[in-house]
Amino acid sequence: MTGLLKVGSLVVAVVAATFFAVRVYDAQGKPDLQPWHTFVPHELSVAQLDGADWPRYLQAEQALFDALPAEVYAHVNEAERIPGNRYFEGSPSNPLKLSHDWNRSYLLEPPGVPRGAVVLLHGLTDSPYSLRHIARAYQDAGFLVIGLRLPGHGTVPGSLTNVKWQQWLAATRLAIREARRRVPDGLPLHLVGYSAGGGLALKYSLDALGDPSLPRASHLTLISPMIGVTSYARFAGLAGLPAIFPAFAKAAWMDVLPEYNPFKYNSFPLNAARQSYLLTSELQAQLARDAEAGRLAQLPPLQTFQSLVDYTVSTPAVIEALYAHLPDNGSELVLFDLNRSLGFEALLGAGSRSPAALLPTPPRRYRSIVVGNASLASEQGVARVTEAGSDDEQVVPLDQAFPHEVFSLSHVALPFPMSDSLYGLHPDERERFGVQLGALSVRGERGVLLVNMEALQRVTANPFFPYLLQRLQAHGHLQPGQP
Repeated sequence: MTGLLKVGSLVVAVVAATFFAVRVYDAQGKPDLQPWHTFVPHELSVAQLDGADWPRYLQAEQALFDALPAEVYAHVNEAERIPGNRYFEGSPSNPLKLSHDWNRSYLLEPPGVPRGAVVLLHGLTDSPYSLRHIARAYQDAGFLVIGLRLPGHGTVPGSLTNVKWQQWLAATRLAIREARRRVPDGLPLHLVGYSAGGGLALKYSLDALGDPSLPRASHLTLISPMIGVTSYARFAGLAGLPAIFPAFAKAAWMDVLPEYNPFKYNSFPLNAARQSYLLTSELQAQLARDAEAGRLAQLPPLQTFQSLVDYTVSTPAVIEALYAHLPDNGSELVLFDLNRSLGFEALLGAGSRSPAALLPTPPRRYRSIVVGNASLASEQGVARVTEAGSDDEQVVPLDQAFPHEVFSLSHVALPFPMSDSLYGLHPDERERFGVQLGALSVRGERGVLLVNMEALQRVTANPFFPYLLQRLQAHGHLQPGQP
């Protein structure tokens, strides 16, 4: 027995040493870390967030941005002083150069007395920019809008090396406290979450079921929600272990990339993946417990918008870990299918299964809507609607269609219209953010562009955004233009 233990210990040691060596080798091949990777701004702790109000949060947030010129911009080396670096003070993408810095938290007030309030939660590596079109729709409908910058975001990617998901949730509680304070109890309180923000919105709503001190949302909208992530995220903490030695600091990063996007980090630390895994693991366990105890009947109606194919979060988890447990409470799931026209059908891979293969057989306890092609011979869009409790499908023609060059939507595309000035395929020229990422269709020599070609090929806007907005207004009982 002692001999077996020795052999087992030796095997474990060899595996660990090999893993460590591979991680070190992989990390050393990454580009050098820059000031925006190594500077870690000080965010409020969970206890500080729970004891703070909205003005205190904005004050602390302002201090983060005030530190950037001295801690980051002043240390940009000559090689990085280029227009494509948002952390170069002379870059047209530097937030200091923009007419409005959407990296920061914001509050939008409607004309007249608010008829409700909404809190918007953005995604991982993202910023409040991502939900600004949703924010304006709510403001037009007479709602007071709070767009929250989650801790670790909007400043430098290095901030995500030290943040915890519990800080994101504490900031969510703070924003909802402020929304409820500004709008009386009798008026609607909505919660909208995108990607990781969707996971946080759902986690908060589950927590509120058992905590009377937490104001409950009356409506919950999730866009590409982070209910499940890839299995690699489970081991992100182990993968970053070599970074405890300063010589191997790059091992703390999955990606070290140029930072040309003014409102989103491109570099990605392993801690961000680790926090995603911890959040979704806790969320799925809580969903299962609450479903077994019958508490999900107290949840507000859910509305979820999800692409059938999603490289960032798990589409099956949305259906199997969330919607499979929901009661018949008026919830709705909108799936965006692939462009299955004849131009792409022969090129779709084995992983491009149909919505019917993913959704359970009707009748279901929620309304399901699949947005896709009218037929293989047409890129024109239709919505295939199956009401809760029914197995009849209604086909509703849409005014929108897949662009002929787009074979699917993506995780990042859903909350952006085609006219978005940064991500749109047909950007609004009235706003300039230094780059128009969605409109780039480029050809040339290799090794010239800062951005890799795969990133440029990922669609970043939603041709069906008008329908998304229409469903949001109908399901959320919003009346645009009537404050």
